[in-house]
Amino acid sequence: MIWFITGGARSGKSKYAQESALHLSPKPVHVATAVCLENDHEFKERVVRHKADRDERWTNFEEPYHISRLSLENKVVVIDCVTLWLTNFFGFHKCDPKRSLLALQEEIDKLLEMNAIFLIVSNEIGMGLHADTETGRKFTDLQGWANQYIASKAQKVVLMVSGISVIIKNNES
Repeated sequence: MIWFITGGARSGKSKYAQESALHLSPKPVHVATAVCLENDHEFKERVVRHKADRDERWTNFEEPYHISRLSLENKVVVIDCVTLWLTNFFGFHKCDPKRSLLALQEEIDKLLEMNAIFLIVSNEIGMGLHADTETGRKFTDLQGWANQYIASKAQKVVLMVSGISVIIKNNES
């Protein structure tokens, strides 16, 4: 089962996903998709702050590509976030949006085969500035297509607006 949580930067997506996961399970799992570059100290500080948001109840993984290889059966899992996950695929596939999207779709389809609940966090695209480079525009397209794919597979879609959750789709069984 997938819950898809999307919204703009600092809209409360991660907080909503984490609070929801703790309501669904006393021992949720968090999968971080970020890759920290050696010289990006500000980003490393962000990762430390995000880790501090999760206490001993959480099991934490860092996986930039193959989340489906983790042992996640019968778990409640927060995947944070699709944008960084896509960035990893986009770089690996040399900025080829089609191959990157296919890689993400294959991972999502494998997750759907598991007996687990996934709360997948993503940035909503098209609510900000337009990219001014070809690579940036390709990534914007990729993010939009990925979000549409995940939302189509999700039982629940939540749009976060200024810390307020707006349920867009709710087909939970």
